[in-house]
Amino acid sequence: QVQLVESGGDLVQPGGSLRLSCAASGSIFATYAMGWYRRAPGKERELVARITSGGATNYADSGKGRFTISRDNTKRTWYLQMSSLKPEDTAVYYCYAEIATMTGRNAYWGQGTRVTVSS
Repeated sequence: QVQLVESGGDLVQPGGSLRLSCAASGSIFATYAMGWYRRAPGKERELVARITSGGATNYADSGKGRFTISRDNTKRTWYLQMSSLKPEDTAVYYCYAEIATMTGRNAYWGQGTRVTVSS
């Protein structure tokens, strides 16, 4: 079984920063792309940022210049550093990863961590 556990969500004031973490555990053979999605109240889930196994990144326009995704392959952990946060960044953030196990390559999701940007 593979588990993804997120942490770092919090209440933060506009202009503040947060770092989200996502740690993968279980019988993992390899980890490919990793990323973060978010779902704001009343909205569809949307991609925030993605990083490939080779380190290539892409970001939603909403986060460009403010968010940075990174990964530590030795720890099977990846991060989303968010700065200059805005109220519209309020959402539940979900990490995901494409992981190979004995049964093949699949996408896995975390349980979500809530980020609230408010004064």
